[in-house]
Amino acid sequence: MIYSFTDGFPDQFGGERGKKYKYKQLKQFLLNIANEKEQDQVKALEKEFEQWKDALEQVDDVCILGVRVL
Repeated sequence: MIYSFTDGFPDQFGGERGKKYKYKQLKQFLLNIANEKEQDQVKALEKEFEQWKDALEQVDDVCILGVRVL
């Protein structure tokens, strides 16, 4: 998979301490789900984002594009 994304996901505040998600954490998450079906990746990303931000307000747009290279 090749991913391209805006800064919205890594810049989102959340978690136990209300900190940013960060690029390193997003990279690791994408590596963990890269071999799953595309629809399962979408669901996993949506779930991860919602769990991270919890009740906090979304601070930016979020766009992630994934392309599977065969």
